[in-house]
Amino acid sequence: MRETSADRPRGDRRDFLAACSAAAAAGLLGCRAAAGEGPRAALPTVAIGPYRVTRLIVGANPIAGYSYLGPAMDQEMRSYFTPERTLAFLQQCEREGINTHQFSPASKADEVYRRLRDQGSKLQLICLGKKREEIKALAEATRPIAMVHHGGVTDARFREGRSDVVHDFVKAVHDAGLLAGVSAHNPDCIRRIADEGWPVDFFMTCFHFLTRDKPPDGPAAASALEGPVVEYTFYNADRVAMSEVIRQVKQPCLAFKILGAGRRCASQETVRDAFRFAFSHIKPGDAVIVGMFPRRLDQVRANATYTRDLATKA
Repeated sequence: MRETSADRPRGDRRDFLAACSAAAAAGLLGCRAAAGEGPRAALPTVAIGPYRVTRLIVGANPIAGYSYLGPAMDQEMRSYFTPERTLAFLQQCEREGINTHQFSPASKADEVYRRLRDQGSKLQLICLGKKREEIKALAEATRPIAMVHHGGVTDARFREGRSDVVHDFVKAVHDAGLLAGVSAHNPDCIRRIADEGWPVDFFMTCFHFLTRDKPPDGPAAASALEGPVVEYTFYNADRVAMSEVIRQVKQPCLAFKILGAGRRCASQETVRDAFRFAFSHIKPGDAVIVGMFPRRLDQVRANATYTRDLATKA
C-alpha cells in the first residue's frame, strides 16, 4: 500500500519545507551573481505549429496553490499569488524573455490575463482542459494559442478504456481553431497516441508517473526522491522512462515536473543539474514547463539563466 501523509510524522513535512526555504535563501546571492544584472539575452525558442515558443515555459501550479508538498505550502502559495502579484510575476517572466505561460482554469487568473493583454503583453497562453464542452468558453475568456487535455484525466481515461474521450477533445480543440495537445504522466499513453497517429500538435510529458496504481518494482522502486509523501511518490527512474518516449515521438514535447515539485531544489546546483538533465534528454525541438514560486528566491531570473546556458548546449 502506498504511504500517505497520514503515515508519516508531521515533523517530516515541516522539516523538509524549512530545509527547502533555507537552501533557497542560501543560494540567492549566488543565483543573482550567476544571472547578472545586465540586459538579458533572448531565450532559445522552438516551433509549435506556427508559433515560436521559448524552451522555458512558465507553469501555473504555484499560482493555483498546487505545491505537491502538502497543505501548508499550498496555502503559502495561494496567499502569495494575489492578482497583483500574479500580474507582476508574469510581467517579470516576459521581461526575462519567457514568451509562453501554461495555465489551467484552476488558477482563476482570467482577469490577470485580460489585464496583461490590455497592457500590451505578448505572452502566449497554453490552456489545460478536461472537458470538450468547456473549450469554447475557455478559448473566448483567455485567448490561448493551444489547449491541452489534462494529464491526470488522460491517464484515467486510458486506464478506463475510454481513450475516445481524449480523442474527441483533440478534435473539438481543432474545430475551435486552436492547436491541440495531450498531456500525460503515463509514458504509455503518449506512446499509444503517437503509434495510432492521432492528429496531435504536441504533447505535455510529465517526468514523474504520478498516477500509477502501485509503486514500481525493481531498481525503480529504490529511486524515490527525498521529500514529503503527501499523496504521490516521485521516483527518479520515471524521468528516464518518459525521456525515452519523448525522443521517439515526432511531435514537440513540453516536459513538466522536471524539478520533482521541489524535490530537486535542495541547492541551485541541484536545480541546474535538473535543467541539464532535461535539456540533454529531450529533443532539440522540445521545451520545459516550470512552475515558479519567487517568494524567497528570484526563480524567474535563475531558471531563465539556466535555460540560456543549457538549452543551446544540449
